[in-house]
Amino acid sequence: MAIYLNGMDQSEQQALTEAMLKSGNILDFSDIPKPKADKHSTGGVGDKTSIIIAPLVAACGVCVPMISGRGLGHTGGTLDKLEAIPGYRVNLTASEFKQVLDQVGYAMAGQTAEIAPADKKMYALRDATSTVEAIPLIVASIISKKGAAGLDAMIIDVKVGNGAFMREESRATDLAHALVSTGNSCGIKTRALLTDMNQPLGRAVGLAGGAQRSRHQRAPDPRVPGLAAGRALGADAAPGDGLRGDGHPGHELAPQGEA
Repeated sequence: MAIYLNGMDQSEQQALTEAMLKSGNILDFSDIPKPKADKHSTGGVGDKTSIIIAPLVAACGVCVPMISGRGLGHTGGTLDKLEAIPGYRVNLTASEFKQVLDQVGYAMAGQTAEIAPADKKMYALRDATSTVEAIPLIVASIISKKGAAGLDAMIIDVKVGNGAFMREESRATDLAHALVSTGNSCGIKTRALLTDMNQPLGRAVGLAGGAQRSRHQRAPDPRVPGLAAGRALGADAAPGDGLRGDGHPGHELAPQGEA
């Protein structure tokens, strides 16, 4: 609550983030000869972009180890959406996570006793104490779990609008700057984008509905805002100019069905 009321300066923010990061293991994927990158969204209504982006970026030749979170406040988490799929398990061990990453090119799992355990506890506490919107706690949560995945780079989708935690653009901008600064200080090349959350994203909301819709949103349909946002973020998360080794741009992968 003190952090919520008083905030943190940069050195305090860095110390909290590093402590949470080092509470568990930092995964090592150095034996996978690909760039390691990920994307994170601060959440909104109907936000399912992570589920769309991971296979898109993996199809571009990027290794995507995605440590995701659960729902906070009024938003549904990526893990909750995935668990709406019968038989889908998100509590993977480090060895299971790496096995999926080797086989598929991307893996999505949650915090565990091995991976970012401090964030797992703080995440639940923030929800219970109504301190979800505290910028230092948001930053420490995101950067600690993303840092635990051994990333080279990440892109952060900061939602702004009446369906997001950050309703004012000024606060969303402050959050974006804090995320970029702390991420870079932790050795992760970090970039943030502010995206509109003044209306539901896509044509489905809820956990099962969002998961089901994500399957279809990789098909080319420019009228679907969730797909447009997902592919735009995917292009930013892809290496270099978004081209694969064979010269095909990442944004063409969805229509081709490769993702």
